[in-house]
Amino acid sequence: MKTALEASLAKQFSADGFSLDVTLRCEPGVTVLFGASGAGKTLTLNLLAGLTAPDRGRVLLGDELLFDAGSGVHVPPRSRGIGYVFQSETLFPHMTVAENMIFPLAKVPTLERRRRVNHLLEVFRISDLAGRLPRALSGGERQRVTLARALAADPRLLLLDEPARGLDYELRHDLYAVLRQVREQYPIPIVVVTHDLAEAFLLAGRMYIYRLGRVEQEGSPDAVYAAPRTAQVAQLLGFTNVFEGVVEELDPAAGTSRLRCQGLLLTAGYLPGRLKGDKVGFCIPAAAVSLEGSSGNRVKGELTHQILSPSIARLFFRLENTTLDLECEVPRSRTADLSVGRSYALQVPASAIHVFPAA
Repeated sequence: MKTALEASLAKQFSADGFSLDVTLRCEPGVTVLFGASGAGKTLTLNLLAGLTAPDRGRVLLGDELLFDAGSGVHVPPRSRGIGYVFQSETLFPHMTVAENMIFPLAKVPTLERRRRVNHLLEVFRISDLAGRLPRALSGGERQRVTLARALAADPRLLLLDEPARGLDYELRHDLYAVLRQVREQYPIPIVVVTHDLAEAFLLAGRMYIYRLGRVEQEGSPDAVYAAPRTAQVAQLLGFTNVFEGVVEELDPAAGTSRLRCQGLLLTAGYLPGRLKGDKVGFCIPAAAVSLEGSSGNRVKGELTHQILSPSIARLFFRLENTTLDLECEVPRSRTADLSVGRSYALQVPASAIHVFPAA
């Protein structure tokens, strides 16, 4: 039987005025809590684990009530059946890898204990590290051992707080491969905290966007990215082309609308429920802006600067007759004949303009 996590959590801190009030449902698979530092993501994990008591709410894991403020239920952390991988180092420095993994299995029969540890040593490809102390391990190896130890007790819920923090590019992607393997082999809810957008999209089946102790939006990563609900969500998702404007025209027959932002007039999809004169926000993915093509909105801008990576170039234009900057993302090979200070024609497809309520 598959176990789902359902939680409503509220916590108020009088010292700094921060408050958390969120509702989550996490099915087996990876759910990512995404947002800026200080938004309440790690606090959520601590509330789920029972390390901090909510002021209000309840936590239901499968058919077991772990916390309920109304009835006074508060199952101790050690009895919740939860594996938790913290940001900070948690391996016992005086114990070998194998001893660290055996530690949470004190009440498990000896043969079963050995079976679990040997299985996880193989799954995480750390059998050759079994006799080493943590100080003899690399950062990536320590993270593998920590994750394996969290799974040794056969948890019903796994919590991971910034699991790739501090790892270099190669080790991060090695860890991601392990996490995908865990996702496939363990049909339990896995809740991952991160503020790395690429990591969220790589791992998550569902994501919750956190901002100031609240969930701003939830859904699959693709669905959230395709339709951010607010300007704040768009910015958290990495959109630089976030603007405010006014609905200038609506044409239901053509299925279009016209948006004015300073001296810029753009055609977008039809906006049911909107009226002429309504203030709106909108965003445009940088990858949707093109330096060539004849369809969509044609705008003109001066190339002010560019940020180059091995394969991608981020180009920034000051749009003509406005104080607006527009980012365009193109293959690096496309920039050979571009010059900062020159003006270029840009294409913005109407279908790429996503509209949401004005701030």
